[in-house]
Amino acid sequence: MEDKKYIRFQWFAVSAGVIILVIKFLAFHITGSNAILSDALESIINVVAGSFALYSLILAAKPKDTDHPYGHGKIEFISSGIEGTLILLAGISIVLKSVHDLILPHQVVKLDLGLYLAAGAGLINYILGWITEYYGKKNNSPTMAASGKHLKSDGYTSLGLIIGLSVVLLTGFIWIDSVIAIGFGAYIGIVGLKEVRKSVAGIMDEADFELLRDLVTHLNKKRNQNWIDIHNFRAQKFGKGIHIDCHITVPYYLTVEQAHEEIDAMENLVKEHYPHGVEMFIHTDPCTPNSCRICSKSNCDARQSELQERIEWNLENVLQNQKHQ
Repeated sequence: MEDKKYIRFQWFAVSAGVIILVIKFLAFHITGSNAILSDALESIINVVAGSFALYSLILAAKPKDTDHPYGHGKIEFISSGIEGTLILLAGISIVLKSVHDLILPHQVVKLDLGLYLAAGAGLINYILGWITEYYGKKNNSPTMAASGKHLKSDGYTSLGLIIGLSVVLLTGFIWIDSVIAIGFGAYIGIVGLKEVRKSVAGIMDEADFELLRDLVTHLNKKRNQNWIDIHNFRAQKFGKGIHIDCHITVPYYLTVEQAHEEIDAMENLVKEHYPHGVEMFIHTDPCTPNSCRICSKSNCDARQSELQERIEWNLENVLQNQKHQ
């Protein structure tokens, strides 16, 4: 149900992007401004990337199957990578055209009307981007988050465009138009490069230390006495879903059923914190006599030494493939 709601919203975002695109090219047609053209070219990327993002959301919402045992969520990383590449190419194109027109300037007219049109389109883009990014983060969707950031960056560039062209309008220095466009092109290219970098990191399963730190902190705060330690802890993102592998050390005398209950309790604790598509594979390890010194379990008849120190879980000790000492 949630997936359908976000897909409908993405449909709306793409439709709004087409309208904004028309407004910006109308402003360019009226004024002939390079800066406005740069803004309009970025809107083409918005529509193309938004359309692919819509497709990726539809595909990512499909359930797991035999061919895709981890689901289809990684298509979202591909989507954000394509969007980042398009943004980067748009930035490079804007810079090249603006440099050409800086050397061979042309006339810019009716900037006042162009400014009004650009301001309206930029405001709509920013509001739409803020909402899209909010839902992307809420739903743990890299596609929607990337699309929202792109739309917001378009809003920022529109603001800079308005300020810069106002200077052109007041001073009459046409060359400022091309300088502004070069600045926008460079900024847009950097945004695209960052998105490409993030998408490659997701496809390559690069460790997300922010996610890992948040998970470990949450588990450490709410750990129970039977969880002596967790180690060999790993987490991967598959679109909005998270797959977690780890080992948990529990008292050796627990039955298989009791150990499974501890695993279920830990899994439910993670799902409370990340309600969207968490999957955990947890391996149980029995405690050893050395574990007693860090075990805070009370009323343990098998205890062989007193508790000396309760080790707080952090990235340094949970990522290691060994029991805590």
